[in-house]
Order: sequence, then C-alpha cells, then structure tokens
Amino acid sequence: MQKTRKHLELLAPAKNADFGIEAINHGADAVYIGGPAFGARAKAPNTVQDIARLVRHAHRFHAEVFVALNTIFHDNELEGVRQLVHQLYESGVDALIVQDMGLLELDLPPIQLHASTQTDIRTVEKAQFLDQVGFSQIVLARELDIATVKKIANATTANLEYFIHGALCVAFSGQCFISHAHTGRSANRGECSQECRLPYTLEDQKGRIIGKDKHYLSMKDNDQSANLRALIAAGVSSFKIEGRYKDLPYVKNATAHYRQLLDEILEEMPEYNKSSAGHASYTFTPQPEKTFNRSATDYFANGRQADIGAFDTPKFAGEELGKVRKVGKDFIDVATDVVLHNGDGVCFFDVHKELVGLRVNTAQALDKYTQRLFPNEMPADIRNNTQLYRNRDHAFMRLLEKDSASRKIAVDAVLYETRDGFALTLTDAQGFSATAQCDAGKQTANDVHKAEASLKENLAKLGNTDFVARETSLELTQLWFIPASVVNQLRRDAVEQLLEIRTLGYERPALRLAMEPPAIYPEDSLSYLANVYNQKARDFYHKHGVKLIDSAYEANEKLDEVPVMITKHCLRFSHGLCPKEAKGVIGVQGTVTAEPMTLISGNDRYTLKFDCKPCEMHVMGKVRKNILNLPPPQPITFFDKRPA
Repeated sequence: MQKTRKHLELLAPAKNADFGIEAINHGADAVYIGGPAFGARAKAPNTVQDIARLVRHAHRFHAEVFVALNTIFHDNELEGVRQLVHQLYESGVDALIVQDMGLLELDLPPIQLHASTQTDIRTVEKAQFLDQVGFSQIVLARELDIATVKKIANATTANLEYFIHGALCVAFSGQCFISHAHTGRSANRGECSQECRLPYTLEDQKGRIIGKDKHYLSMKDNDQSANLRALIAAGVSSFKIEGRYKDLPYVKNATAHYRQLLDEILEEMPEYNKSSAGHASYTFTPQPEKTFNRSATDYFANGRQADIGAFDTPKFAGEELGKVRKVGKDFIDVATDVVLHNGDGVCFFDVHKELVGLRVNTAQALDKYTQRLFPNEMPADIRNNTQLYRNRDHAFMRLLEKDSASRKIAVDAVLYETRDGFALTLTDAQGFSATAQCDAGKQTANDVHKAEASLKENLAKLGNTDFVARETSLELTQLWFIPASVVNQLRRDAVEQLLEIRTLGYERPALRLAMEPPAIYPEDSLSYLANVYNQKARDFYHKHGVKLIDSAYEANEKLDEVPVMITKHCLRFSHGLCPKEAKGVIGVQGTVTAEPMTLISGNDRYTLKFDCKPCEMHVMGKVRKNILNLPPPQPITFFDKRPA
C-alpha cells in the first residue's frame, strides 16, 4: 500500500528492536530506529540483524520500519554509508530518514527517503524543494504553527510528518553548533552534549542580573494531544513521538495514548484510514504525564506562548502532590489527596533549587488528605511547606513492566462444505483471504443448536495468533457433527496460509523519483547553516542551481564568533521585554528595544542577539581552539555479511 495523506500514521521511537516490537504491539503504525552508525542518536545503535528482526515483526501488521541515517557525512564515510544502505534495504527496511543531501548522489537501492527534521523545514519554499527532489515524507520543524503547516501542505504532495510528543530541542533542528564548538561532539553527528539543559545566569546589556542558575535554554516537553484534529485538517498524516533515548514504559505509555486518540478520530472521520493493520488492547490506562516529561506545551502550534520553558529543571519532576505538613525523624507527612504506594519516587526542590529525589519505602494514609511517607533515606534539607512531586508511580510502572498490550487483526471465518469434506476461509480486515480444506465424513448432528454453538466456538479459538475472530458463519446444507480435531486442523492450516499470504501481499513503499529537469534550490548560496560536509552534498546543490557553498560548521572553518544556536525561543519575550509586545502599550512603547543579552555558564559567556523580523534568538559563540586539532572522521565499512 502506498500511503497518502488520507492514511494516518502513528510513528513511535525505538531505542532498540525490542522497544520497537513493543511500540508495534502498542499500536504504532511505524517505528523509527537507529542503525549501527550515522544516526542522530549515536548512543542508540542497532545491528542490521536486529533491525531485520524488528522488520519481520512490524510487517506482520503491515507496519513500517524507518532507519534514521540523519547525520551529516564526512567524505571518508560515504562508502560506508552506501554499503549500510544496501544492507538495510536487503533487510526489509521501508525508508531512510535523511539529513545529508550527499546521500542522494550515491548509488542506492530503490528505498524510500524521508527528509529529517534536521533538514530544517520551516518554509514553504524549502518544503517544495524537498518534495521535488525525491522525498516521500518530510519532517516539519517543531516550531511551525498550524497555519504554516497548511500552507506547506497546499504547496506540496509529499506526506507531512509532525512531532506530537516528547522532548523539544530549543534550537531549530540542524541549527545548533554549541556542542561541537565546545566539545567537538556535534549534534549534526549524533553526539549532542546537551548544553541547552545546563543552568545559566542571564544578564541584560548593562550587566544587571535578570536571573541566576536557571535552565534558560531548556524547553518543556511537546504535547499535541489537543491539536491532532487541527493538524490533520492542515495536512499532517504522520504523527511522531520523540524518544529514541527514552525507556520502555515511556514508549508503551505514549504510543498507547496517541493510538487511542487517533482511533477516536478515525471513527469520527471515515474519509481517513489507518496505515497498518490490527487493533491494540491494553492492560493499563495510558497516562503520558506519568512517564518522563518536563511538563507540557504545544510549543508554537497555535502561535507564540508565554510559558514554554522548563527553566527550573531539565529533569522529570512529575505530578504535583502537595506540601509537607510535618517532618519526623524517619517520616514525612504530606498534604495530598493522591494515593501513594510503597516504592513510589518522590522529589522536591532543595534550598539550592536543585531537584532532590527519594524513594518511598512505605506509604500510609493518615486520613483522606494526608499521607505519611517513610523514605529509604531521609533528606537533609526538607522542611515544612516544601512542595512535593511524584516522579515514579510504582503501581503504574509495574503494569508497564509486564506484557501490557495485545495487537490482533480481525478476521471473518466461514466454514462450508466441499464434495469430500469441509473447508474454512479466513478473510482479514484488509481483504487478504486464505482457505484450508480437509476430507472428512459427514455425520448428521444429534443436537443442532449444540453443534452450531460448538463449531462457532472452535472456529473463534485463534489463541496466540495475530488474529481475532470478528464474525464466524456456517454455510452448510445442514448441521453436521464435525470432530473438534478436524475444525482445529482447518483453523491452524488457514491461519498459517493467511500469515503467508499477508507476508507475500506486503508492499514495501516505493522510492519516489526526483523531478526532471532538477528542481532549483530557493537560494543560490549556502552558508555553514546548510550543513554541507562532503563533496557529494556539494555536487547535489550545484546540480540544483546553488553557486556558492560554505562548508559545514563541523569543518572548523568558522573561527570567528557566529550564531552557534538559532532558536524561536526568545528570552526577551519570556521576561516581558519583547519590542513587538510593547507596541501599543501606553507608557512602554518606544522604551523597549531588542538589545542583546548575555548568558553565562562558568567561564563561558554567550551574547544573545535578537532578530525580530523572523522572531528568532541567536546565541553567539565560537569554536574552541582544542577542537580545531581533532582528526577528521575515519572510514567505517559495512561489508556484505550474507553467505556466499
């Protein structure tokens, strides 16, 4: 099946193959996973063999597997990339998620390509170009509002992918170089050191401290639960959950949550279809707030919001419980109506404004509104009126640590007569059908009602297979007595055949051909922000009309101070100092200007410059001298490991 924008896709993250399998079981239509190299999450590698195992499981439900090859490649790595792509294609992978345009100039198998969010797709013109050069799906910038998404949808034909849940990078994806400048670990190479999550002091232009030890570049987590219908109406068809570094309970919980929301929408909107087969059922009620998050924001989906930052902590504080009423020698009383459990995790902000966690050995309800907690170790600086939070609900997590979902494909079963016996046809919801036959004698049933009930019951016993019976019917000239062993064998044979037919009937998505003559890139020159790191990428852009091309920041040719992060997050706005907001405010208009600010972390000072026309903040910095001496990336090879 070739997906269109009428096929809604829930796309879940997979740290490894086992996580991916659970994401499929919990209702994902597709999963994305890193390969052995070249993914933007370098600490989550996977072998081709493990990815092939995930592919086999996903394809049972006609779900898809995408592999992230979304770093930029050094010239030394291009042959290794080419070898790896061929192995991934042979393993059955459905698509590659790509940042480096040099990949499009390699000798590749006909595997579908998706444009990574790292390609920084935030204009109609950029989206149109990627739509024309062969990308079947494009991952839109997280910062886009729904109105801009609709404009892109109207100007393109590729499927549109949008992040709906999980961590938010403060910078436009692909436009953050702080990590490389300071550590040599490039975000565009999958090795981000996450300096955005550090505490900073913020000064104004006159050196006055606006705030101290705040995580000014740390965002709350994305949650588009309330915007799904608006995103669908705007043209989005792929709904992406962030989290290839997240633990398994997070993947299960978030996938199940959005699966239920999308299923409700599919029920309401029959013009849309699910992009995979099967229905997932759960042993738990999804509650995304109970697994890792930094509180929630819908970011810029509905325009700029005042409160999108997680300035207090980049950690998971969890749900608010209440305030401490009493601190004893070995217990803490908290005013709360939340039922706590033995083994829960509780945390609070200490006098240094750091998040301190403790594990609850025993929880006792003193009354309806008070819980007494006996922690494994009493914290030194907790006191009355301290606000407590729960960041681990032990009972909920226990549910997620077990088998917590079952995914089944609905089938209709029809038992009918043949000249020499009986036959059973199973037909699934996608129209795939299989028939098993057997020779058997025909003996009239003594008790017609009992025989009918017994036959239908046995036909519906699909047990641990991928299927569940929707309707069972008997097309018999009369009710016969058919031994259970005969019915069971027919059912087993029909299931085996249907599995094989479904496997043969799966169509891997096709590579989309680039437009001819080649599309012209919207600009005729590219700065370091275009992340061109190899000659093949240069060849690509030259072919598409670009004349001047700077090298990627990782080439260490930008020695002066330049923007090392470009973000739509604005610290002037978040502190009520935005010149645009001041317009028309009596007594304020004309007194607020976009003067620079300074972020300070240890000995590092970053000038913040504000470009108000596109509404962006630029964090200025330069590469450290020791980074200039780092050797270039070395070749990686992926030789064909198939038997000769």
